[in-house]
Amino acid sequence: MPFSPDSSVLNVCFFDFFASIDNHFVVLMSHLSRTIHQLSHSRYAAPLLSGALLGLSFPSYPFIRLEIIAWVALVPLLISLRTVEKPGELFRRIYLTMFLFCMISLWWVSLATFPGGVLTIVAQAFFLTVPLFAFFALKKMAGYRFALFSLPFVWVAWEWAYMQQDLSLGWLTLGNSQANLNLMIQYADLVGVWGVSFWLLWFNVLVVLSLIGSKKEATGSLAIMALMVAAPLLYATVLLSREEGAAEKESGLRVTLVQPDINPHEKWVAYNSVEIMERYYRMTGKAVRENRPELVIWPETAIPFSILDTAYASDLRLLHFALQQWNTALLTGFIDVASEPNHPFESYNASMLLEPGSGVPQIYHKMRLVPFAERVPYIDSFPWLGTLTFSLSGIRGWGKGHDASVMEFSSPRHGKVVLANIICYESIFPTLVSEFVRKGAKLLTLVTNDGWYGTSYGPYQHLAIGRMRCIENRRAMARCANTGLTVVLDKFGRTIAEVPWWQKECLTAEVPLESRMTFYTAHPDLLPKIAAALSALFFVVAFIKSRRGESAL
Repeated sequence: MPFSPDSSVLNVCFFDFFASIDNHFVVLMSHLSRTIHQLSHSRYAAPLLSGALLGLSFPSYPFIRLEIIAWVALVPLLISLRTVEKPGELFRRIYLTMFLFCMISLWWVSLATFPGGVLTIVAQAFFLTVPLFAFFALKKMAGYRFALFSLPFVWVAWEWAYMQQDLSLGWLTLGNSQANLNLMIQYADLVGVWGVSFWLLWFNVLVVLSLIGSKKEATGSLAIMALMVAAPLLYATVLLSREEGAAEKESGLRVTLVQPDINPHEKWVAYNSVEIMERYYRMTGKAVRENRPELVIWPETAIPFSILDTAYASDLRLLHFALQQWNTALLTGFIDVASEPNHPFESYNASMLLEPGSGVPQIYHKMRLVPFAERVPYIDSFPWLGTLTFSLSGIRGWGKGHDASVMEFSSPRHGKVVLANIICYESIFPTLVSEFVRKGAKLLTLVTNDGWYGTSYGPYQHLAIGRMRCIENRRAMARCANTGLTVVLDKFGRTIAEVPWWQKECLTAEVPLESRMTFYTAHPDLLPKIAAALSALFFVVAFIKSRRGESAL
């Protein structure tokens, strides 16, 4: 006769099962408590661990996927700061964390310019300490838990404010660490990279609370963390399944990207202008004959001289003749010598769009320039700062553009096509990219030259950040690089087509066009502005609590 347990037996079994889980949980928390105690009394072990985890979490080579580390990377540091009372000790710990973070993430900058690379790491580490100084101030006034609750708001507000000025290198925005974790960041079309940073910070804070709090507090934190993992996955699943069900059958824009594979360190000395242009003409002519694209893209500073000057009139005529033969539009990087409103004639890192039969190019001047490498910040106000330039070959002292102008051309299949033309470093600025899209861009184009960084993972980081821009604005991207990575991405940040880096090759692909606007595109600064307002409110509340003597651990 088969055994059939009654309800009392089942109750006992379930009680034993949950009692066992409870006992294991108690043991685990006991071990974690001892670890917490050790971290709290270790001056530099915890900061070094957090710095290493932050650095390793950022995109590197495609075969290294450690993004998930960022979800707990700040935990050791935050726990160690619980007992810190002196500003000097605070600075040593948080600067050590951020210096190691920057060393691991940005060491490759020194391959282009060693002094500039050192300055980048030292300065960027300093700027990254700011939100943790705010955390310390809030802790002193209102207690550790109050500071923990405030940290995500303060951090995101600072990330955004920091990127509003010319001195910023917003490369290490925390949300960028997740740029390759595709399914977990599709909600960026609502809140942008700022929302991803906010999400990560809250997860780190909840981990800390689960470790230092009571059993009830730990259980609540773990439940919220589980929801924070499930919610983005559910959003992405619904979004992608809906998109597949409503997939448009019409083709995209046929684009050819030309990757000439010219070493940028030798470009300005080992080649002359004729040799460079002949390479582009040969590669483009072959690609056009084989693929009949509607748009051809050449990379950043592909034309290494001011071809629009009268001195190069014959070169411009030859280019127009080639366009007539190809019967396709051309978007290319070049050097422009011109004037902006209220600015004298300067050399600009620029791009232009040319169409067959049209002698008037559409021109865009790069607006966000790499600090000290392309332009010294605030040199207009303080000209003597010009001596601080860390020059890269061929790109010293560019003028600064002042208009986020889009470009448009006529496609035989799609009619008027509007492009958001981005030049290299500008792709890390989410607000700027969204401005192009608000002006009607149906496609993101990026011309860049990442050859300065050899075969380091710098170009892969740059590509990963571009994926975030695609997701935020739901626009595909055609990314044309001098030595690679030349890639076409869809509006979900996924790779459509690519060619190997450091090879002379062309890539032709159908690039989807999109006209719908995301919530983030329409309101790109909403979350960080709310975070900034709430951060100010937290400081007011903390000040009042300190005056009343209500500070608590």
